[in-house]
Amino acid sequence: MKSVLSIQSHVVYGHAGNSSMVFPMQRMGIDVSPIYTAHYSNGSHYEQGVACSPISADNIRQLIHGLDNIEQLSQFDAVISGYLSTTDQCHAVAETVNKVKLLNPNAMYVYEPEMLDTEGQCDDLKARAKEGSFKLLTIADVFVPSQYELAQCVGMKINSLYDVITACKKVLDYGPKLVLVKHVHTLSDGQFTTLLATRKGCYVLQRPYLEFAKPPSGAGELTTAVFTASLINQLSPVEAFKHAANAVYGVLEVTHESNARELEIINAQYEMVEPTHNFIPKRLA
Repeated sequence: MKSVLSIQSHVVYGHAGNSSMVFPMQRMGIDVSPIYTAHYSNGSHYEQGVACSPISADNIRQLIHGLDNIEQLSQFDAVISGYLSTTDQCHAVAETVNKVKLLNPNAMYVYEPEMLDTEGQCDDLKARAKEGSFKLLTIADVFVPSQYELAQCVGMKINSLYDVITACKKVLDYGPKLVLVKHVHTLSDGQFTTLLATRKGCYVLQRPYLEFAKPPSGAGELTTAVFTASLINQLSPVEAFKHAANAVYGVLEVTHESNARELEIINAQYEMVEPTHNFIPKRLA
């Protein structure tokens, strides 16, 4: 059985971080081993706030040592990392990726930077991006940012689709083979746009935009999970891109119809295997 090591934050209630990743990948036939970088009571979209229990980088290292001790690191087909709260956590993830790739050169590293564009945190996140995240970017095989995260990682302003493509090409020069931009904000024509950049070309996929009073957390992590599982299941990058976009839209549609505050991942689990919709990517360059 194919397997993934997913190093992410975790919410006790709802679906974000690993809580939005583990079940969807399992539903797609992938065995998932989660390691948490922080425990949260719930997602960030609640006005009452969030309770958090941080986890140290040394704790991550101890868990990796335990997996290495039972000779399991070589079994992972991919490592995914998401929200990392300290530079030392970035270093611990880099060490883990290097260990896994040493034992299994075919293993893939998928890096989702999780830099939130929020008041009061922006400066700290920019500093962390410079200190630790750039190293992760250079060792990644697949990079899955938002438009904001893409701009931060390449150090440029993005105001157009041309800028998005230029930034993606910069990322590809750093080392990743694929860049999946989860949401391209610059195309504001009433459609939700996502973009895949490969070394052969760029592809854009648009689907209807769903209006939520408060958008549920976890759609980005769900996108990364389904895209990664699709690649592991031997879909081509473009087919994996298409499958992920359609599956996530299906989950969001069920969530919207249910007027739910959390992603309806369980009720819409069939979307991970056989999406209802069939939006088609278009090649740009």
